[in-house]
This record gives sequence, structure tokens and C-alpha cells, in this order.
Amino acid sequence: MARKAQKKPRGTDGALLPSLPWTLAALAVALAPHVPYVPVWVTGAFIACAAWRLLIERHRGTLPSVLVRAALALGCFLGVLATYDTISGVGPGSALLAVMASLKLLETRKRRDQFVLLFIAIFLVMSALLREQYLWSLLYLVGALVLIMAAWLRMAASPSARMRDSLATSVRLVSYAAPLALAMWFLFPRIATPFWAVPIDTSAGVTGLSDTMSPGDISELSQSDAVAFRVTFEDTVPAPGDRYWRALVLHRFSGRTWTGREPSIGGRPEQQIEFAGDPVSYQVTLEPTGQQWVPALDLPASWDLPRTFMNTTQGLSRVVPVDQRVAYKVVSYPVYRAESGLRDYFRGWYRELPAGTNPRTLALAAEMREAADSDRAYIAAVLALFREQEYYYTLQPPALGRHPVDEFLFESRRGFCEHYASAFTVMMRVAGIPARVVLGYQGGELNPLGNYLIVRQSDAHAWSEVWLPDEGWTRVDPTAAVAPERIELGFTDSLFDGLGAGWGGRVPSRLWHRFRLSWDALNANWNEWVLGYGPEKQNALMEWFGMESPGWRKLVFTLIAFVIALTLGVSALMMWRNRPPRLDGASRLYRRYVRATGLAPAVGETPDAFARRVTAESSLDDTSVARITRSYLAARYGGDDSALAELADAVSALGRR
Repeated sequence: MARKAQKKPRGTDGALLPSLPWTLAALAVALAPHVPYVPVWVTGAFIACAAWRLLIERHRGTLPSVLVRAALALGCFLGVLATYDTISGVGPGSALLAVMASLKLLETRKRRDQFVLLFIAIFLVMSALLREQYLWSLLYLVGALVLIMAAWLRMAASPSARMRDSLATSVRLVSYAAPLALAMWFLFPRIATPFWAVPIDTSAGVTGLSDTMSPGDISELSQSDAVAFRVTFEDTVPAPGDRYWRALVLHRFSGRTWTGREPSIGGRPEQQIEFAGDPVSYQVTLEPTGQQWVPALDLPASWDLPRTFMNTTQGLSRVVPVDQRVAYKVVSYPVYRAESGLRDYFRGWYRELPAGTNPRTLALAAEMREAADSDRAYIAAVLALFREQEYYYTLQPPALGRHPVDEFLFESRRGFCEHYASAFTVMMRVAGIPARVVLGYQGGELNPLGNYLIVRQSDAHAWSEVWLPDEGWTRVDPTAAVAPERIELGFTDSLFDGLGAGWGGRVPSRLWHRFRLSWDALNANWNEWVLGYGPEKQNALMEWFGMESPGWRKLVFTLIAFVIALTLGVSALMMWRNRPPRLDGASRLYRRYVRATGLAPAVGETPDAFARRVTAESSLDDTSVARITRSYLAARYGGDDSALAELADAVSALGRR
């Protein structure tokens, strides 16, 4: 009869109790960056499993059965699948990894199981870099690895060993590995795509411009200090009034909301643009938006971002959403003439208005157009209306109802840029002038620490474009008629000049603002020199060190040679650190005596036992052997200086004989 297979014991004996809390702490630190992105129940599952496992170990309880663990695993897997509708990608992968670590705790009985948990912790730490690679990520990475290695060391440490010693050893090991990591970073052949262009998890919402605009949308963005993008100019930085960053064009109006469903005109839009004046060259580092628009200074002529094209409204768009930080170079011309030959059929798209909405605005616009003798005169009259009558620019506009343009123009008279752009565009269309709303950013703050421009979400802006015969699409910013300082100074500088308080904005502390600029400069340099360390920068660095034409073979051979030299250097350092202590005077004299006997002490043999063997096996007299042994013990272990002198005399006398 076949033997029944023995069941694995499920009980615990408390042997893991000294090291288990540190393993749990390492897992918690590894999971921390994922908490804002994974579902709440995943974090709750980890906390529950960690507490359950710790209680089992403390009370010498039994681990859950295989059936219980299998049911929990299946439930968690289905939970991840239901949350993400997939199990592939950074988000689902991180959630599954966190669930795996949580459930692994419930079958951890031996130290090798803890090793597996700490391996999972390392993967969790590394996967966090697929979401964000800011400067603080390096501090987190090093700190998490030090803690994980210290938890590893705790598994082999005695119960009386201090955690401080384990942390010190972990720091020392990381320090030994740092030169090798730096060598790999600088010398390993780089790929053309920078590290921060790896697709990241975009499950968390991204605050920024969208392809719709309703009253109050952009004013909400004005409260956000988040960085939208950074710009480095090759030459002179344009004046604030010339910094219009084009992103989206909205064409269709429902009476309340503008959308970006513009007509497909066809052809190559860049061929319908005539550029004039001096070009402006610059590089943009764009933060993830989750959308396809790509901001550029009005109006771009050339760019180097792959899979990016000029759309039918003279803006830049990508084939895929911008779900990672990207850097690209652009050449723009502030002076241009776009689509000066727009056909009549398409002009109708930009004159269209919904029926039955904003009737008072329609009547006012018709009256003003009849009084004006030209389109230019009518545009000037509408701008004069905003400038001369009691209209106010505010970041906290009142809510508007069914006819928002009517209520804004005739009742509240308070609005943000989208209110003025929307009202102006509607009034242009009533007069038969093709018009559209442009969304983007205006201004930006120059960071003197890095000599680059910071464009924040608070710089989000809306303006209008009108189409005029022989002039094409012409920018008209009605906000400049109401609050010219917003355009001429920029949003941030206006706040510090005291104007922002009148708009309802929050004026930040100057000390805090300087700190933020310093931190942003650090992050900008981190993005450029570390995350953006690509083939061009690597080749320039190698040429600076004297390596001409540094192909991948030269880099690989240099890396191998450096690793060999580094290994030999570290080995020599460790041998020097662990070298045996220098012999003291008594030990050196005793070694001369041992050589004179012609015998070798056995391992573990004491001086007294060796003396008895010397007396029995050598020709030395008993008195000299006894004197040397006695004086050696007194000098070596008793700290007797006179005994050291006696030992020297006895050994010298032995040598003379």
C-alpha cells in the first residue's frame, strides 16, 4: 500500500519574529510609491495580511490552509482584472505584484520565504520608476535598497544584534556597489530614447487643458502651480507679451461649451503658412498630459518630436497621447500669415452658431457691426467695449446659466480669459467674421537659477483668432483689453506686483517661491543630465575625456576594463581593511624564539604546552625555555614593561648560545 503523502506543517514556532517586522517594514516602504495609483483594496489587503502574519508569529499560530490561500489569490486576481480590465501594464502589474507580496506572507514559514519577499520588494521599488523619475526618486531608491538589505541581514543576525549595525553594513555594501553602478550608467552604450520616455502609468488623472472649454474651466487651472512644461531658448527669450503657446483650437460651439471637433481641411497645413521675420529656436520639456496636443510658440515651422504633425488648425499633435515626459526642439516664427486663401465652404464652419442661444449678444453684435464700416473697425469696437466699460478680470467668476455669454456680457461682467475669448468669438461670428477659440498657455516665469522658462498650469490661457481677407488667421486676445498686465507681465509676476489679489489670486510667499524655483532648477538639471543622458551627451562626455569616435565597442571594452580595475581596487581595499593586526614587541620576540626551537606550535596550542614540547623534543635548556615563556605571558597579557625587557634579554641570550 502506498504511503500517504505527509502534509506540510502549518504551525509556526516564532523563529522569524526577530526579522519578520523588518521584512514587513521593507515591503511597506517598497509599496509606498504605488499607494496613490493602485486601488485602495490592494493597500488594505497588504495591511491585513501583514498584521495577520505578525499575529500568527507572535502567538505561534497556524498559517492559512492551501484552500484559503487559493481562494484569496483568485479573489485578488479577479479584483485586479475587474479594476483595470487587463492584467498587463504598469498599473495592473504593480497591483498584482503588491497582491503577490501580501499573499506570500500567509505562507512564509522559513527564511528562504523571506528572501522571496525581499526580492519582490526590490521589484516593487524598481517598478515605481516606471511612473515617475523625479529627483526625490533617487533618494527613495537608495533609502529603500538600504532598508531591504538591512532586513536581509537581520535574518542572519543574532537576536542580540542591533539594527543600527545592520543598517551600517547595508550602507557600506551600497557604497561598494555605487562606483560600479555609476560606471555602468556613464559607459554602457545608450539608446536613442531617454529613460524617462518609457511609457508610464497614466491611471492617475492629469490636470491640464482638455479639448473642451466651458465657463470656469481655465479659471480652475489658474489655481494649480503644477509645471506644464519648461522651455530653454537658444538666444534671446521673447517678451512676455509674445509668449503665446498654442495647444488646441476649438471650433464648434453649443451655446455654452466649445469643442475641438474642427473640420478636416486636408492638404499640408504648413504649406498654407507664410513665415516672416526672425525665427525663435528653443527646446521644450513637456510633462505628461495624457492627450495628443503638443504646445509650441505661435507659430511652429519645424520640430523634431517623432510621430508629431501639424494639424489642420496650425497646432502640433501626436499620433499617440503624451503619456510620458518628452523633450523636443522647435523653430517658431512670431510673424506669419496662415491660410490667407481659406475657401468659402470652410469659412462657414467658423461662422456657425447654435440657434436659440444668447439672443442679447446676437442683437448687440448685429447693432455694433452695422455701426462699423469695416471688419477691422468692428473688432476694435468690441475690444473697446471690454476696455472702456465696467468689465473685470477675475479668477473667481460667478456661475453662469443657460445663456452664459448673455449673462456674462450684460449681468456679471466678471470673467476669466475663457469668458472674454468665448464672448468675443461669438460676437465675431454674428458679424460674419470667421473666428475660433485657441487654448494654450501665455507667458511663463523665467527661472534665473537655470536660465529657462517655467510654464505652469496657472499660465493656461484662451484667446481668439479671426480670419481676415489677405491676412489669414489673426490672433486677437480680448483679455489684453481688460487686463493688459496679465499679458505684459505674465500670471506669476502679476501676482507679486499686487495685481493678483484684485483678481482673487493667492499671492505666495517670496521666500517659499525662491525655494520652489531652486527645487525646480534641480529637477530640470536632473531631467536634462540624468534622465536625458542619451547618445549625444554620452559621446560628448567621452570626447571630453579624450575618447574619439566612442562607438559601442569602445564603450563596452572601456566598461569591462573599468569593472576589472574597480573589482581589483575594491578587493585590495577589503584585504587591507581585513589584514591581520601588526605584531606587538612581545609577539615578535616570541616568534624569534619559536624559530630557534625548530618546532612549530600546533593550532590552539598554548605557550605553556608548547614549552613542555620544546623541553621534550629540543636541545634547549629548561631554564631558558621557562624564562622565555614566563616573561612572554607577563609582557603579552599582563602589560608588564619589565617583563618585555626580560623577554628581550632571554631571547638574545638564546640566540647567542
